[in-house]
Order: sequence, then C-alpha cells, then structure tokens
Amino acid sequence: MDAPNTRILPYNKYNIAEAAALIAAGKCVAVPTETVYGLAADATNGAAVAGIYAAKGRPSFNPLIVHVLDLDAAKRLAAFDARAEALAAAFWPGPLTLVLPLKPSSGIASLVTAGLETIAIRVPAHRAMRALLEACGKPLAAPSANASGTISPTRVEHVAHSLDGRIPLILDDGPTRQGIESTIVREVFGMTRVLRHGPITGAQVLAALSDGKHKVDRFDTGEDAEGKIEAPGQLSSHYAPRKPLRIDARAPADSEWMIGFGDVPGDDTLSESGDLTEAATRLFDLLHRADASDKPEIAVARIPEDGIGEAINDRLRRAAFIGD
Repeated sequence: MDAPNTRILPYNKYNIAEAAALIAAGKCVAVPTETVYGLAADATNGAAVAGIYAAKGRPSFNPLIVHVLDLDAAKRLAAFDARAEALAAAFWPGPLTLVLPLKPSSGIASLVTAGLETIAIRVPAHRAMRALLEACGKPLAAPSANASGTISPTRVEHVAHSLDGRIPLILDDGPTRQGIESTIVREVFGMTRVLRHGPITGAQVLAALSDGKHKVDRFDTGEDAEGKIEAPGQLSSHYAPRKPLRIDARAPADSEWMIGFGDVPGDDTLSESGDLTEAATRLFDLLHRADASDKPEIAVARIPEDGIGEAINDRLRRAAFIGD
C-alpha cells in the first residue's frame, strides 16, 4: 500500500541503502524493530533529531532511545559498570534498553537525551534495523513511529495511518515479533531499576545480574523523586487510543468494543488460550482495530500481572489514564 505522501518500500538491500541516504541527508525513516516500528534519524545530528520530535509531535522533555549495532558501539556512547555489561551480555541483541551515564565524548545531540546526563541505549535484533545501522554507520535515535501518545505501531499500516505526509519513507518488513516496547532498565550510581516493563521481565533482569543479589526496584510512576522523566514511555498518559478505554472488564457495555482474554470473550481476543506472550504480540494491533471500530468506547478484559503481563498492564493503564 503506497500512501500518497510517504513512500512504503519492502525490506531489501536496495531500499535499506535508500533509507540510509535519507538519514545521511538529515531525514527520518520508519523501520521495524523486533518490538514496534521505530522512527529513525541520525542521533548525532540535532536538526535530524528535531525532525523526529516534529513528525511525532513529541514533547522535547521526553528522551529518545538510541540504537547501535553492538556493545562496542554502545560503550563509545555510555559508561558501563559490571552489572550493565552482564545485562548486555544476557539480552543484547534484543528488547532491552539500558539507561546509563552519557559519555561527554559521545557526540550525541542534546535533544536525544532531553538534557539528562544519561542515555537510553539498545542493540536491536531485527534484521531491518540492524541492516540500517550498518548502512548508516551512525547511532540512530528511534522512538516508536507514531504520533506522540497514540497507540504504538506494530504493522506498516499503523505507521502510515499516523505519520503519512510527515516522513519520506517507511520500510516494510511485516508485523513486529514482540509487539510491545523494550524493557528499560536504569543502571547508574550503583542502582538497578526497571523504568519500563517490557518483553524482558524484572525477574529475568535480576537473574542475569552477575552476583544475583542486586535488588530490582519497580518504578512505575513515570517520574523520579523530583518529578522528572528518566526514560522514554514514562508519561502517565501514553499509548492511548482516541476512544475512552476501560480495563479489567468482565463484559462490555453496549457502547464498547470488547477485547477479550482467556475465557473472557470479546469482539477480538488477545489470546483465547490465555497466553501472555501472544497477548503482548497482539495488544497494539487490537487497540488499533478497536479504535477504528464503530463502537465509541473500548473495554479490555483483565490481564494477569504474571511475567510479561506486567508490561501489558503498564501499557493498558497508561492508555486508559485520565489526568486530573
């Protein structure tokens, strides 16, 4: 499907080269990762990064995740301690983002870190993002490829619906595998904390630490003790459909499109068998479908907090959040 203003091209080496040329020219390009589609630009080019914020309508106090090809590239940007290296060894390439002290010599544009002294950094596993990183030879800032605060994109049509005309190119490599954003862990000043739940659970993070004794604090409020955002995805209202969303529903009201789970049926279901991994993969796609339905409201069945269910519920609570 070709959008009228934004080209959509399939993943191959020729289109990767075209995407890399656009990024070298200071543009941003949508590309799949194993989690969701990302909006990539040269993380060392302040004007290019500003283009990400402009395309998404993203507040500039919200930092961006920087993607790199391997651990050596990550170490050129951030300071690693022994625990951070243990986590990188266990989960990279993969859906783990580490928040680490930023090196003064990193060359990363200040807009990427939103003025913080830390950087959120990840080594992705998806072939398209890795090919683009290799072709660019630069670290790439890449938040989710959607308008800020809206449902994250797991398919190319989600990106096109949200960003058509705002970016020059979307690389299409099918639906994403994980379907939910990366786990974010802060590893700085001798502390290990989960800042955003994702495909890698807190228990897995704890098990991967070198001595197995460090406490992993849950940190779900989206702010530190001074009320500051520390990492992407921590705004209280985030991942939100246009329609009101009710969670932990047992049955739908007449006005609601119901997303079921397990033995709770619905117009769609996250997983008939109650499989949380399947539910995570389908979450954003079903929210997009519910948002496009003929019902004015959305209801979602209760999801257990076990394992990746914690990440699913984090996204649903933020999607349903109504401010004061």
